[in-house]
Amino acid sequence: MATDYDEIRSDVKESQDSSLEILQSANTPDARAVVLDLDEADGLDRLDIPGGEFIAEELIVQVIPQAEDEFTCYSCFLVRHRSQIARQKDGHAFCSDCEG
Repeated sequence: MATDYDEIRSDVKESQDSSLEILQSANTPDARAVVLDLDEADGLDRLDIPGGEFIAEELIVQVIPQAEDEFTCYSCFLVRHRSQIARQKDGHAFCSDCEG
Protein backbone atom coordinates (compact mmCIF):
# COMPACT_ATOMS: atom_id res chain seq x y z
CA MET A 1 0.00 0.00 0.00
CA ALA A 2 1.35 3.43 -0.95
CA THR A 3 1.74 6.12 1.70
CA ASP A 4 0.59 9.69 1.07
CA TYR A 5 3.11 11.85 2.87
CA ASP A 6 1.15 15.04 2.15
CA GLU A 7 -1.88 13.88 4.13
CA ILE A 8 -2.21 15.27 7.69
CA ARG A 9 -1.51 12.63 10.32
CA SER A 10 -4.45 11.69 12.52
CA ASP A 11 -2.73 12.71 15.79
CA VAL A 12 -1.88 16.15 14.37
CA LYS A 13 -5.42 16.66 13.08
CA GLU A 14 -6.88 15.76 16.50
CA SER A 15 -4.60 18.23 18.28
CA GLN A 16 -5.51 20.97 15.78
CA ASP A 17 -9.22 20.34 16.29
CA SER A 18 -8.93 20.32 20.08
CA SER A 19 -6.88 23.53 20.16
CA LEU A 20 -9.46 25.23 17.93
CA GLU A 21 -12.25 24.16 20.28
CA ILE A 22 -10.30 25.51 23.26
CA LEU A 23 -9.79 28.86 21.54
CA GLN A 24 -13.44 29.13 20.56
CA SER A 25 -14.64 28.33 24.06
CA ALA A 26 -12.14 30.68 25.74
CA ASN A 27 -13.53 33.73 27.49
CA THR A 28 -12.10 36.51 25.33
CA PRO A 29 -12.80 40.18 26.00
CA ASP A 30 -14.59 42.24 23.39
CA ALA A 31 -12.91 45.10 21.55
CA ARG A 32 -14.50 47.82 23.70
CA ALA A 33 -13.11 46.32 26.90
CA VAL A 34 -9.62 46.19 25.41
CA VAL A 35 -9.79 49.84 24.33
CA LEU A 36 -10.98 50.90 27.79
CA ASP A 37 -8.14 48.97 29.42
CA LEU A 38 -5.61 50.64 27.14
CA ASP A 39 -7.06 54.09 27.84
CA GLU A 40 -6.83 53.51 31.59
CA ALA A 41 -3.22 52.33 31.25
CA ASP A 42 -2.33 55.45 29.23
CA GLY A 43 -3.79 57.66 31.94
CA LEU A 44 -1.71 55.95 34.59
CA ASP A 45 1.48 56.33 32.56
CA ARG A 46 1.09 60.09 32.41
CA LEU A 47 0.82 60.42 36.17
CA ASP A 48 3.92 58.45 37.09
CA ILE A 49 6.93 59.41 35.01
CA PRO A 50 10.19 58.02 36.39
CA GLY A 51 13.06 60.44 36.70
CA GLY A 52 11.15 63.69 36.76
CA GLU A 53 8.10 65.56 35.76
CA PHE A 54 6.45 65.88 32.36
CA ILE A 55 7.07 69.22 30.67
CA ALA A 56 4.95 70.01 27.64
CA GLU A 57 7.10 72.69 26.04
CA GLU A 58 8.07 73.16 22.43
CA LEU A 59 11.69 73.82 21.65
CA ILE A 60 12.50 76.65 19.31
CA VAL A 61 15.71 76.28 17.31
CA GLN A 62 17.12 78.98 15.12
CA VAL A 63 18.48 77.56 11.86
CA ILE A 64 21.44 79.46 10.43
CA PRO A 65 21.98 78.99 6.68
CA GLN A 66 25.31 77.75 5.35
CA ALA A 67 27.75 80.62 4.76
CA GLU A 68 29.63 81.26 1.51
CA ASP A 69 32.92 80.00 3.00
CA GLU A 70 31.45 76.75 4.35
CA PHE A 71 30.70 73.35 2.84
CA THR A 72 28.92 70.18 3.95
CA CYS A 73 31.11 67.10 4.01
CA TYR A 74 29.61 64.35 1.84
CA SER A 75 30.86 61.65 4.23
CA CYS A 76 30.06 62.92 7.76
CA PHE A 77 27.49 65.60 6.73
CA LEU A 78 29.02 68.21 9.04
CA VAL A 79 29.26 71.83 7.98
CA ARG A 80 32.92 72.81 7.83
CA HIS A 81 35.02 75.81 6.77
CA ARG A 82 36.38 75.71 3.21
CA SER A 83 39.93 75.44 4.57
CA GLN A 84 39.10 71.88 5.72
CA ILE A 85 38.36 70.51 2.24
CA ALA A 86 40.66 67.54 1.68
CA ARG A 87 39.23 66.19 -1.57
CA GLN A 88 36.50 66.93 -4.11
CA LYS A 89 35.03 64.19 -6.25
CA ASP A 90 32.02 64.36 -8.58
CA GLY A 91 31.01 67.73 -7.15
CA HIS A 92 31.08 66.46 -3.56
CA ALA A 93 33.55 67.78 -0.99
CA PHE A 94 35.13 65.67 1.75
CA CYS A 95 36.65 67.10 4.95
CA SER A 96 40.16 66.46 6.22
CA ASP A 97 38.83 64.44 9.19
CA CYS A 98 37.09 61.93 6.94
CA GLU A 99 39.99 61.69 4.50
CA GLY A 100 42.71 61.68 7.17
